[in-house]
Amino acid sequence: MTAVLEKSICIITARGGSKRIPRKNIKNFCGRPIISYSIDVANQCKLFDEVMVSTDDEEIANIAKSYGANVPFLRSKETSDDFSGSAEVIFEVLQEYKKQNCNFQYACCIYPTAPLLRVETLLESWELLKKHDLDSVLPILRFGFPIQRALRMEANSIVSMFQPENRTKRSQDLEPTFHDAGQFYFLQVERFLKNKKLWSDKSAGIVLNDLDAQDIDTEEDWNIAEFKYEYRRIAKK
Repeated sequence: MTAVLEKSICIITARGGSKRIPRKNIKNFCGRPIISYSIDVANQCKLFDEVMVSTDDEEIANIAKSYGANVPFLRSKETSDDFSGSAEVIFEVLQEYKKQNCNFQYACCIYPTAPLLRVETLLESWELLKKHDLDSVLPILRFGFPIQRALRMEANSIVSMFQPENRTKRSQDLEPTFHDAGQFYFLQVERFLKNKKLWSDKSAGIVLNDLDAQDIDTEEDWNIAEFKYEYRRIAKK
């Protein structure tokens, strides 16, 4: 590879050792391997000079390449276990490209199980990242119920409030709260390489609606995600 500047890379993280849903990253989702949706949206948004899949699995690598992603090297054993996080994987990928004299200013880590991710969301995140010179941008979802009224349960099934002072407050008077949607992280590479954090106190969120994201950890989650995907497809028509 030749040296490049001011470039962007999409890194799709897809190891082969999924435990809760075996072969999760290439499992059939509405007729195609689920990883193909992440590859498609990365290519369709036209933001990236390189769309690559980081995997330790030859079958995943072959499927990824058949849908238009590059797999220039396999992931190391050190970042393929159950304890390595996305930050470690991204760092390793960027270092491997550096060894080939290939540098990027921006990186976007997209998870392989994000079939509901929209091109528009990536474009909006990209503009937000550059406009405000942020460390990173990530998609977030609003909690469906005020967390200020969260309950704890004791061993005898007795429940109590974490914040009893909010017992009688109206929902609309409580501050909205959000959580990571678990789809992607858009990063400034230089800053990421220094702090190795996916988000910091200089990160922004893109708020999604519930139809545009689904955490997939169980078979029930998978079925809900397929339902959302088909609902959106029919509604679009």
